[in-house]
Amino acid sequence: MTTPTHKKLFTPVQVGAISLKHRVVMPAMSRLRADWPSGVPSNLMLEYYGQRASEGGLLVTEATAVAPSGRGYRGAPGIYDEGQTAGWKRITDAVHAKGGYMFNQLWHAGRTTHLAITGEKPVTASVDQAYWADPSIRVMTPDGLSQPSPHRALETVEIPGIIEQYRGAALNAKKAGFDGVELMAANGHLIDQFLQDNSNKRTDRYGGTIENRARLLFEAVEALIGVWGADHVGVRIAPSGTFNGMADSNPRALFRYVADRLNDFTLAYLHVIEPRIKGGELIAEQQGPVARRS
Repeated sequence: MTTPTHKKLFTPVQVGAISLKHRVVMPAMSRLRADWPSGVPSNLMLEYYGQRASEGGLLVTEATAVAPSGRGYRGAPGIYDEGQTAGWKRITDAVHAKGGYMFNQLWHAGRTTHLAITGEKPVTASVDQAYWADPSIRVMTPDGLSQPSPHRALETVEIPGIIEQYRGAALNAKKAGFDGVELMAANGHLIDQFLQDNSNKRTDRYGGTIENRARLLFEAVEALIGVWGADHVGVRIAPSGTFNGMADSNPRALFRYVADRLNDFTLAYLHVIEPRIKGGELIAEQQGPVARRS
């Protein structure tokens, strides 16, 4: 039986500059199938995304590293060199051949990675020894699941370089034929590590107040808009999310500020992950349509 809700699901919707024919959107889901160690999208990824493309539908890629230091897992793709960009072009061509659209989720893992993946000490907002000693936090390395490597805090003078990595990745996403980009600012990765105060103890202009902790997010957003225009840019956040050891003393105030400021940019969309989801795990029963029912 078709309900009014089902009918609306298959009606057109405008997402920024993109006119979708229906409202079924595939979000970013890391499959870790890129070639190792190059980070070039593989033939299996070409098949995977091509299978899921539909006329007038939108796909968002899995988390795609903006720099070698931003890779969080073995098998995660990148978009910081020519080989990776060409690999993604094959995929966007396949999606477009079916009449679909595709956004590239741009990602820097920050502290949630391992030396064996990045080749250098992971970077983050502030050093937290308890984080890399937490046995519940694991990343996929060439040798299997491991705890993240000890990290270091980014120097203030290094942060413009991080923004340039996002800008460069956004330019490569254009070359690869994407229809837009999504900024990964959730799930305990670099931008989230700056946002939330359990991981950000900085005393410079990127720490302390909510406005300062959100500065990296908005500088990255501005860089992406400078390449794509606001109506081709989305942002993913996870208010009150606890995945990868995250927490904030006042998440309501923090994420209200973030959402209000993002409204000023007239972005294509804001993608919000509910706190009942922790990575791939449902941590709150009887809440929402994916909760298991007895």
